[in-house]
Amino acid sequence: MGKFVTAIGCLIFLTWGANGAAGKSDAVETAGQVVAFGLPTAAGALSLYRDDGTGLAELGSSWLVTVGSTYALSHIARERRPDGSDCHSFPSDTSASAFSAANYLWMRYGWRWGVPAYALATFAGYSRVQAMKHHWYDVAASEAIALGVNYAIVTRFRPSSRYDVSAGAGPEGVEARVSYRW
Repeated sequence: MGKFVTAIGCLIFLTWGANGAAGKSDAVETAGQVVAFGLPTAAGALSLYRDDGTGLAELGSSWLVTVGSTYALSHIARERRPDGSDCHSFPSDTSASAFSAANYLWMRYGWRWGVPAYALATFAGYSRVQAMKHHWYDVAASEAIALGVNYAIVTRFRPSSRYDVSAGAGPEGVEARVSYRW
């Protein structure tokens, strides 16, 4: 988990450094976008690393439904963005991408993965509000949609119990055991 947080932190740092000349607002917005689309990628990589094909399918399904729903709603609701650029503010599909992955990591792998992912997703949502692309309630609605979709789709990860490897030591000696269940 530490490597995961470090990798995302490095992406944010590099993005800020690359956009330093563009100004703080642009750097925060860009870093938020990197997180919003890097978080689902990192969640997918974790599922692949854990050889969790079911989880990868659930991530893909929940992400597509969440982002697709928020995208469709933003074209139906027609709320003007705070910067006035268009009428697709509510809800935030960029924030939905980040919160979909954060909810997936929490529900699939537990709080140890979910807490850092939620912190990053919250930063992505903050960056959208700070850049005046969304209102705070656009981001909150995206999180609520992501939570509901993930609650309906994602199941808790259970490592395969087909293999069992154990070792032990005691006063009488050392033992190792490997078993495979058909």
